[in-house]
Amino acid sequence: MKTPATTLRRRSLSTLAMAAVLGVGALLSPLAQAQNKVTLRISTPAVPDDWHGKMWTVFKDTLDKSAPGEFDVQINLNATLFKQGTEPAAMARGNLELSSISAFDIAKLVPEFSIFTAGYVIRDPQHQAKVFAGPIGQEMFKLATEKMEVTLLTPIYLGTRQVNLRDVRDVKTPADLKGVKLRMPGSKEWLFLGEALGATATPLAFGEVYLGLKTGTIDGQDNPLPTVRAAKFYEVTKQLVLTNHLVDGIFIAISDKSWKAMTPAQQQKVQAAANAAAAFNNDNRIKEEAAIVDFFKQQGLTVTTPNVDAFRRQVQGAYATSEIAKSWPKGMLERINATQ
Repeated sequence: MKTPATTLRRRSLSTLAMAAVLGVGALLSPLAQAQNKVTLRISTPAVPDDWHGKMWTVFKDTLDKSAPGEFDVQINLNATLFKQGTEPAAMARGNLELSSISAFDIAKLVPEFSIFTAGYVIRDPQHQAKVFAGPIGQEMFKLATEKMEVTLLTPIYLGTRQVNLRDVRDVKTPADLKGVKLRMPGSKEWLFLGEALGATATPLAFGEVYLGLKTGTIDGQDNPLPTVRAAKFYEVTKQLVLTNHLVDGIFIAISDKSWKAMTPAQQQKVQAAANAAAAFNNDNRIKEEAAIVDFFKQQGLTVTTPNVDAFRRQVQGAYATSEIAKSWPKGMLERINATQ
């Protein structure tokens, strides 16, 4: 027969046991939550002071706000996780979740995309946004997914590319760049563009450009002006030639394996965060470009404007007869030109 004391002792032990279980659960809960988070590793060659480096913080903050505790966003700048150009392969293998990849890197695996690497095709940032927001963007993004196993989330305006020279030259037409070792990334599309501009295209990784300019390994480089300032190339160059030869874009991309593993709600939140990051970059970059020439003049650089029509004619003529243009979807150039 149970006595009141025995019953009380058993109830007390049961209560203590339950408390112990709950206590262990409470201790394990943060660990379980951490394990359940979706890891999003980001690799980018962007430097911290550039807008497309800063935009990843906007991406992370937006996602943390819309989906608290759901994602572990890890930002790796300066190509510290993967070298520039190797990110698409890493994403296809599932070794990397997110990156910003260029049209040139996409074109390595999707030749049709090389139309967006051609000089004087996209007119300005507004034209770029309209092209990718419509059916052209949908078609080309789908093609990239099929061939690369990555999902392109949104285009990013990287800026309008200009020629930046180590020494001052009288540059009026492409002929005036003859013999200039102009740094370009190492894909055939980049090198073709450099040659079309009249220079001797010289492949070099972005992280080596500053030293290359300083030592004379290269004579110049081409980049949007905000990137020139962020990477401090103005410290080792003397001239900007405003060729306006390429309205440059990069694309926030995510590994298909990561994308397909998410719920539709998570995909929506990641897409919204990518859009917020793009808007932050684009707004600030356009504002900066509008005022940045004065900064370079204050740093002592000579700023010149060549005969842009002469450059446009030569570059477009070079593409028209090239192997690169043969890979462009039929009628795509006309559709891009007709986008208003």
